[in-house]
Amino acid sequence: MSTNEELFARAQRVIPGGVNSPVRAFRAVGGTPRFIQRAEGAYIFDAEGKRYIDYIGSWGPMILGHGHPSVLEAVQKAAADGFSFGAPTEREIELAETIIGLVPSVEQVRLVSSGTEAGMSALRLARGATGRSKIVKFEGCYHGHADALLVKAGSGLATFGHPTSAGVPPEVVQHTLVLEYNNVAQLDEVFATQGGEIACVMIEPIAGNMNFVRASVPFMSRLRELCTKHGVLLVFDEVMTGFRVALGGAQSVYAGLIPGFRPDMSVFGKVIGGGMPLAAFGGTRDVMSMLAPLGPVYQAGTLSGNPVATACGLATLKEIAKPGYFDALSARTRSLVQGLTQAGKSIGIPLVGDSEGGMFGFFFASELPQNYGVVMGTDKERFNRFFHGMLDRGVYLAPALYEAGFVSSAHSAADIAATVHAAEEALRG
Repeated sequence: MSTNEELFARAQRVIPGGVNSPVRAFRAVGGTPRFIQRAEGAYIFDAEGKRYIDYIGSWGPMILGHGHPSVLEAVQKAAADGFSFGAPTEREIELAETIIGLVPSVEQVRLVSSGTEAGMSALRLARGATGRSKIVKFEGCYHGHADALLVKAGSGLATFGHPTSAGVPPEVVQHTLVLEYNNVAQLDEVFATQGGEIACVMIEPIAGNMNFVRASVPFMSRLRELCTKHGVLLVFDEVMTGFRVALGGAQSVYAGLIPGFRPDMSVFGKVIGGGMPLAAFGGTRDVMSMLAPLGPVYQAGTLSGNPVATACGLATLKEIAKPGYFDALSARTRSLVQGLTQAGKSIGIPLVGDSEGGMFGFFFASELPQNYGVVMGTDKERFNRFFHGMLDRGVYLAPALYEAGFVSSAHSAADIAATVHAAEEALRG
């Protein structure tokens, strides 16, 4: 049996940084990544056989937990019929119909293989549909690693983007404007000066890439008003929140708070694939008809609508659509956050948290942050110590303070209690 250290050393010889996605390298928290051998329900097991209560869930997709019987059965049956055909299947239609049935703002949908691909394609479609070039995103929101979206900025208003990755020429992001999340004044100013030049605004309605930060209702309401007034497409990036925070996604949460609210386009991933590589973007029929082969905006993918992935996604969506599912998941997630925050309070350590559906976050701070700058000012060193304290006690949290966490329906009350107990020990330690 190889140890995690041995596997990491071996991996670094053949894979850049030893990992195939940067956050897995533990660079933010230090230490050696755990190499996972298998998973079951709410647990993952590393190469050394140690069990962890899993609050990453493959970064969101495993809303049912690992190895749900109905999902396994669907995947095994689909795999026996064939891995990939490069031709249409009925299951693609079924998945599209299911998404459209659950999300009223979506009239047509295109399936792809990753969240990055979906976000990149939605951006191209928005520009093609409006004939405009500029786009708006928000600091701290991540929409995949497409070149035009690899931008962040400081607190200055509507700063033209500067690439945050080598290999992205400045001219590629010259039309990307970056605003501060939850800043209504910046919205008003940029739309007043450049509203007629903006193709779309892309936003994580509940940001999961600066831990867990909600867009405020006044902010989201004003954003919708300004987009409508200036003919700008509002694109909801629900790769993380879609079918995770509610059956209808984060947009259903805001629709319950803002009368008549809906985005113009939506981007989905993670849960709709159930752990398989699958994502989607969708919107109104008028906008989606601009896509090839009907319209001039090109998008294609060899593995798009993969028959095994769609089977996995459909089985997952079927389970989470059962009556009472999200009520129970939300209650379980709230109990975790309440337990963590109470543990901090009892010891005298500032710790706040929030959750929606099966997604949660916590901060070593006295108040919930409202934007990226505040998130990055929270106590990173305490988080890093806490992360390792929890890992040592068999609880696997995201290895960075700016990542949200996820609870599945496989997490039991005993799992939550064990997690809170571990947190109390880790905070005291």
